[in-house]
Amino acid sequence: MAARRRLVRLMAAGLVDSLCLSVAWTVLMLQVVASYGLAAAGLCSAAMLIGVALSAPAASWMASLLSGRHLLRGAAVAEAMLRVSVFLLLFTGAPVWVLALCISTMNVTAWTGYAGMRAEVAAVSSGPTALTWYGTIVASVEAAGVAVAALLPARGGVSPDTVLLAVMAAYVLALVPTVIVAGDSSIAPSGRRVRRPHLRRGAASATTVGGTVLMFLASAPTLLSVALAAELHGREAVAPAAIAFTLGSLAAPALTRRIPEHRTEHLGLWITCALGMVVGWVLAPVHAAMLCVAQLSSGLFMTALEGLLDTSAARRHPGHVTGALARATAGRALGSAAGTALLPLLVVGISLEATIAGISLVLLSAMVLASLWARTRDAAAATGGPTPSQSTRPVSSQVG
Repeated sequence: MAARRRLVRLMAAGLVDSLCLSVAWTVLMLQVVASYGLAAAGLCSAAMLIGVALSAPAASWMASLLSGRHLLRGAAVAEAMLRVSVFLLLFTGAPVWVLALCISTMNVTAWTGYAGMRAEVAAVSSGPTALTWYGTIVASVEAAGVAVAALLPARGGVSPDTVLLAVMAAYVLALVPTVIVAGDSSIAPSGRRVRRPHLRRGAASATTVGGTVLMFLASAPTLLSVALAAELHGREAVAPAAIAFTLGSLAAPALTRRIPEHRTEHLGLWITCALGMVVGWVLAPVHAAMLCVAQLSSGLFMTALEGLLDTSAARRHPGHVTGALARATAGRALGSAAGTALLPLLVVGISLEATIAGISLVLLSAMVLASLWARTRDAAAATGGPTPSQSTRPVSSQVG
């Protein structure tokens, strides 16, 4: 019962922070475009992704020195100061490179804290369901945050500066629940509990690399869904598509709950989730309803895949969960960034339908190969003969 109450408090803290973060980031990007232009917004987005990547070594280092309580509270205090700094830089018209540097640093602290929160979730609940639910909460409130942000432009005589100040205040206060739930943390500094030789570095690398590659291939349509929806079916299709993604995300925990425990780290299952993320986009240009179906499938399988990958990282590094989760998140973010940059070029050069069909074919082929590999390995193990991993040790043998 105590573990369940702890889990509920963690989920609630994550919901509050994620909602305020999505509102603030949307408002922030709109203000950057208005003040500096579209190119500056792209620079700030790139700075954000660099911060996500840098959070992996930062989280690993902090987790080796600090308990879960001090890591979460330290990251929250640092992030609160940086959140204020970002908005103050906007108010004062600071050079865009200074703003981008502050955004990058802010995301180092933000994603370090996010890794710490997921480590807390993993500590109170075994299996992928709880981590998937946590990812579901984060993903599902993003659509609500975007909708709220769209209603915030000044109305009824309220000045834009007043709106920005209100958003900044909510942005900072949203970290208070995280500071509170950190007080019940039981996670000790990883450096004092587990010696370095016990780390299974190859397995962790397989999880991170697998997530990076799969997100590179499959996540770009969903991450560009607002632009694609407006381009394909007009602005009126953006909101239904976002709602569809949220509904899919909410169904993801039910999906992962039905997966047998021994199959949650199967490479073929991960590839199947990636295929589910992207294949619906083949028919998305046909009608707005098909776009919503594609987003529903993307929400379901993207959230499920992230939950499975996080669970794998947590299991393989029980003494270094925070660092492992940070590395997995950083890898997925960089894979998504590369895919998001490449997809528009392919859509312009070929077409959305042909591009998605090609990606789906690659993932389908990989899924078949992974399944054949797993059957060969299992058959060799059943007969007592050498398994493929004993000779070649590919990535699939480590995560399957």
